[in-house]
Formats: sequence, C-alpha cells, structure tokens
Amino acid sequence: MQIPNYQEAKKRNKQEMLVKTENYILKEDLRNLGKGKTYFVKTYGCQMNEHDGENIKAILEEMSFVECETMEEADLILLNTCAIRENAHNKVFGYLGRVKHLKAERPDVITGICGCMAQEEVVVKEIMQKHKYLDFVFGTHNIHELPMILNNTIETKLQQIQVYSKEGDIIENIPVKRESKYKAWVNIMYGCDKFCTYCIVPYTRGKQRSRNHKDILAEVNCLKQQGYQEVTLLGQNVNAYGKDLNEDYTMENLLEDVALTGIPRVRFVTSHPWDFTDQMIDVIARYDNIMPYIHLPLQSGSSRILKLMGRRYTKESYLELAFKIKEKIKNCSLTTDIIVGFPGETEEDFNETLDIVKQLKYDSAFTFIFSPRIGTPAAAMKDDISLPVKEERLQILNNLVNQYALEANQMYLNQTVKVLLEDVSEKNESMLMGYTDTMKLVNVKADKMYLGKIVDVKITDVKTWSMDGEMLHKEVSIG
Repeated sequence: MQIPNYQEAKKRNKQEMLVKTENYILKEDLRNLGKGKTYFVKTYGCQMNEHDGENIKAILEEMSFVECETMEEADLILLNTCAIRENAHNKVFGYLGRVKHLKAERPDVITGICGCMAQEEVVVKEIMQKHKYLDFVFGTHNIHELPMILNNTIETKLQQIQVYSKEGDIIENIPVKRESKYKAWVNIMYGCDKFCTYCIVPYTRGKQRSRNHKDILAEVNCLKQQGYQEVTLLGQNVNAYGKDLNEDYTMENLLEDVALTGIPRVRFVTSHPWDFTDQMIDVIARYDNIMPYIHLPLQSGSSRILKLMGRRYTKESYLELAFKIKEKIKNCSLTTDIIVGFPGETEEDFNETLDIVKQLKYDSAFTFIFSPRIGTPAAAMKDDISLPVKEERLQILNNLVNQYALEANQMYLNQTVKVLLEDVSEKNESMLMGYTDTMKLVNVKADKMYLGKIVDVKITDVKTWSMDGEMLHKEVSIG
C-alpha cells in the first residue's frame, strides 16, 4: 500500500528526469484477465485527463476487457478524476454514491478511482475511512501499473492503494485508444513547477518534465500517416516546454517542427503568460497550419491579486502580451481563465479584471469562483469575501464575457470558414459538428461522408457559443 503525501509531492530537486521506454509490460498471463468482462471509464477534468483516459482504455482492452456505455452493465468501473476545484471533487463523491449502491447489488463488480484526486492525501484517507467498497486506487504517475494493480485486487480481495508522491518520470510505451479518428491529443510535457498559490496541479502531477522532441515528432508523423487532421500539444504549461532539458530546444522550435510535418492542424494548451515568447508568436504567425487560437489564462486583472496568486506577471505585462498576439497573429481568437473571489479581492481588484475583459474582448472565458485546495498556500489565506458577493461578481463577469463572445461570433455571419467535421451534431442528428481554425463550434448541414474532412462552410446563423452553417462544395482537405 502506497499513500500520497503532500510534503513529498511538493519536493523538487535537480535529479535528472528518467525516460523509461519499457516500463509498461503486460505479462501474458494477464492478457485474458478481462476475458468476457466489460469496463466503464468516466473521466473528469482537463485534456490531460482525457488523454490519460485514452491510455487507460487501451490498457484495459489489451487485457481483453470490452468497453460498455453505462456503469450499470460494467464488470469494472473506474473514475478518472480531477482535483482542480471543489466542484470536481463534489461531482466525483456524488457519483461514488451510485457506485456504492451498484456494488451492494453486484458485489463482484470491480470499482476504482484514479487521476488527480487520487494524488490528494486527504482524499485517499477519506476513501480508506468511508469508501472501503472501492477496490483500488492509483494516481497519475503509475497508469502503466494498472494490470498489476487489477490482478492484485482480484487475487487478494483487498483494497489496493498505490499512489506515488514523487517528481515523476516519463513513461514512453503506454498504449492509447484514441477517442477520435480525426484529432488527437499529444503530450509534450508533464507536471508543473510554477506553484501558483491556488493550484493543486504541481502536487498531483509532479515536476515539470518535457518529452524528447524526437519522440513527439515521431508520434505526430505517425498520426499524420494514419489520416489524422489535427493534433493538440498538451502540457500543464506548454510554453515552458524544453526548459527542463539540457539542450537548446524550446517550444518555438517544437511548434515549428510539428508544423513542418504537414499535419493540417496544430493546436496547443495550456499557456502560461510568463513563458509566452516573441519567438513563439512569430512561429505561430508564420505557419498556416498552426491554428490562430490562443488560450491565455488571466486569472485576475489586478496586479496585487496576481502577486498573491504567484502568477509572475502584472496586469500591464499581460495586456502587452495579449495585444502583441492579436496584432501579429492574423484573425486570432483569444480565450482565457478567470478566478473571482480570490482571498483579499476587493471591488477595485474585481473592476480591474473587468477592465481587461473590456479591453481584450475575449472570444470566450472559463470563469470560476475561487476554490480552496487543501495543501496549497491560498487555502490558508484569510477569505473574508462572502459567497453572495462572489456569486454576484461571477454573474457580472459572465454577462460581460457572454456579450463579447456573441459579438465575436457575429463577425462570422455570412462568412466562409474552414471547419473540421468531426461528429454528428448533438442538436440535430441530420447535421454534423466541427470547429473552425479559431475554435468556434459550428453545426453544419453536410452528409456523413464528409466526417474527418476540412471543408468550406458558409455561416448562416450565430449564437453566443455556437454557429450554424452550410457546407460549400469545394473541399479544403480530403484527409
């Protein structure tokens, strides 16, 4: 049994990061462990979690498990969790109530939890005390050990808890089951060393560690050969890529080399303003297949609050960067993250945040009320802002964000845009859905034969968060 520890999780040293290419080994006697059994994986949180879910599903299927659509019909239930906010916690623990009920009805069902919540000391202790019906727990550092953990669970009938609090290595040989045939996540780095005072990620994901660029490019080239139209380069702070390696190769170099593979679309998330260089901007502007979509978290418009958050930039430097991006990258869509109600935030501080939103007129924003995470410095800060005040500020902010989101979409009306058609529309099964290069959701009147293709679409109607359009006959890419 291995239980996470906050003090161990925040340690950083100069020990060289290890790249391990043979750590995932599926023994022959475990290849049929899931024979005749089904699995259900529910993933919460960010794109990194989604990609972890793709790895988990691939491992389970190599063990002969078959995916099913609901947990009620599953022989194995696994919750892949997020720890970034209290709301994510509450959702998972609420869902565990359903799992417990199902476990009471079907004692043989195997149940587990993994991901960032599993890396939290307080969560694991609560599981050990109040959720003993859960069969196994593992974290973000040892997905490759899932076969062994499952086997031990089945053989011993004892709760297995294997969560490491460490800086982390890079495991290169974990299989993946892509959720899409047309767009793919590609990890370029793991972990984070920024230690923003409100953020749990450096504790749950470990130190910043970049993959070798040759491994990344090999993965992108393989995806291109398989017909993928889009890759999204993933990291907790992608702009810092390569800074932990002893070589002169950073994010602008990687972006350029990925663009040069010729894959039709390249995206990246998430950026930290501190590490966003002029050279990166120039590379994005230079290559048409690097999408003009930048997610640039603000968090607060007050330099005083930004300092308390440990964000390492000011309101002025953020604005300078954002306007530079807008000026140099043609038709660029800019989105952001904003926290309201951070401890000590005054009305003046909040108004400074509104001021930046008014100046930059973001295409969209993810907005949240401050959520204290146990173990982070901000959780110990005096929070004297009442919940009604926080909720009022959030509503004011959201109204402003919605206004500018609609204004941004209205500029597309009657325009022709390139859209990668990736699935059937949720609003109308006779339509397809996809995204523009600027990450605008478009529902398109088009035949299913065009799925996976980048096509010209004339926008016929706009809403705040989506647009409708009709496909023109000229295809931009046939995939």
